[in-house]
Amino acid sequence: MKIALGLATLALLELAPLFANPKFNGRWDITVRNEPRRRAWWLEIEAAETANPRGKFISAYAGDLNPIEEIRIQGDELTFGFQVNNRGHLVYQAKLVGDRLEGTFEVEGNPNSRLVWTGVRAPVIQDRDDGSWVAAKTIELFNGRDLTGWLPVVSGRELGWKVENGILKNVAGANNILTAEKFWNFDLHAEVRLGPGSNSGIVLRGRYEIQILDDFGKPPSRHSNGALYSRVAPLVNASRPAGEWQTYQIRIVGRQVTVVLNGQKILDKVEAEGLTAAAIDADEALPGPLFLQGDHGAVEFRKIRLTPLVRKGR
Repeated sequence: MKIALGLATLALLELAPLFANPKFNGRWDITVRNEPRRRAWWLEIEAAETANPRGKFISAYAGDLNPIEEIRIQGDELTFGFQVNNRGHLVYQAKLVGDRLEGTFEVEGNPNSRLVWTGVRAPVIQDRDDGSWVAAKTIELFNGRDLTGWLPVVSGRELGWKVENGILKNVAGANNILTAEKFWNFDLHAEVRLGPGSNSGIVLRGRYEIQILDDFGKPPSRHSNGALYSRVAPLVNASRPAGEWQTYQIRIVGRQVTVVLNGQKILDKVEAEGLTAAAIDADEALPGPLFLQGDHGAVEFRKIRLTPLVRKGR
């Protein structure tokens, strides 16, 4: 029995290098070359030093935070994937190159779907919403007349937005838009009106989406109005019916996000652990733009005011 156990242990030790590599563990921010929607991805790997690694990924499909269905680690190589109805087998492969991931994506059997990507370790952000931040001068991001200060997310596509009577409106399927200016910690005031069944989003620093959704009267979830999209559900449903103006007070300090919807606090210093599906800017350590979604149904904005936050005494 002792001999048998010894041989089994030796066999496991010999196999271990094939799968054990703890360097894959952690959270990765991913920049994708030539991604058609300009989207950034996010990956988390755990237990990479074992025969049964696991992970989470944004964005494979459905705009969600998806548990990884298939995953294999062999030495410095990572392969993971998903079987998706109507899309096929999605295959992601990467190698560790120093402290980076150099990877590819392809729908199995479709070489035209191939994308090349690079992952870097998500930074530790030290800023906390601890009372040490004060308001600087408020910026009117929307002047009520035109789209000065706003740019298309996807270049070469028509904007699909217009201004009428002081209101910024999209047409269904419009280009998403972002601010030319970039921001770090801030308070945001936005007034929004949705058409029936519509949805939109406000993406903080171009990375973390606060969902805008016609969901009056429905139980809250990670996809509800005011949610940190696919990550944190609101405490309550504070939505108004479609066609009514709604007020969003959004605060971000470091990774901590607070949302007050129509006067009710629905997120209270929740942690943005990583990018959401709408992210277009993977560099979490730097300021990023404010980004409005217009590529779904009808949405209108009439006030968009941002107040940068600075540390006391600065």
